Amino acid sequence: MSLATRVIPCLDVAAGRVVKGVRFAGLADAGDPVELAARYAEQGADELTFLDVTATVEARGTMLQTVRRTAEQVFIPLTVGGGVRSVADVDALLAAGADKIGVNSAAIARPQLITEIAQHFGAQVCVVSLDVLRDDRRPSGFAVTTHGGRTVTELDALEWTRTAIDAGAGELLVNSIDADGTREGYDIGLVAAVRAVSSVPVIASGGAGALTHFAPAVEAGADAVLAASVFHRGTFTIAQVKAVLAEAGVVVR
Repeated sequence: MSLATRVIPCLDVAAGRVVKGVRFAGLADAGDPVELAARYAEQGADELTFLDVTATVEARGTMLQTVRRTAEQVFIPLTVGGGVRSVADVDALLAAGADKIGVNSAAIARPQLITEIAQHFGAQVCVVSLDVLRDDRRPSGFAVTTHGGRTVTELDALEWTRTAIDAGAGELLVNSIDADGTREGYDIGLVAAVRAVSSVPVIASGGAGALTHFAPAVEAGADAVLAASVFHRGTFTIAQVKAVLAEAGVVVR
């Protein structure tokens, strides 16, 4: 696990623009991805996550040109996900400037993809994204979804966590669809449940709305905290998040 907790702004991109909604619906324009990426890098972001939120639904690859333009403006690690289906897709994104690659729907359809990425590029490149819904029909109480939260799978979230790690995942991006965009706080129960079965770093995502929301996610086991709308809207800055975490005794960079 990383010694310092990372603070990661997330850029959800559709049609070349950053968008943000609530529970993956009602997407509204939030700005230009390159401009926002540069702003967050200046504010002290530890990493950036760039998700092409309609690539899988539209059955296309991630927009390489937008990735390339973003990578030219920032010099912190950039994770890119959305529409990644093959080693060739990963190779193209790394060549465009990405440092790590996020996979979700394609990995659930074919877990071997995780192994192929880890074997070709190293496990540290492969970030497995889990878009999770609370579902009492699953043993853990959590179900995994695909296609931007539109399709609920039969997979139990913790079962899939174990499978993904065994396949070679280097990191997990755990996003609560129930909390996403609500600004009511991270799903602490979800973070703690994944942490209990994970041997790789866990990124908490979905629900950040106040400065008091970040430390509890770290206490629950998150190695990094990711947020989007609170940064896009200027509710607070990355520096303010780090200051509050430091006050709570969390080591930050």
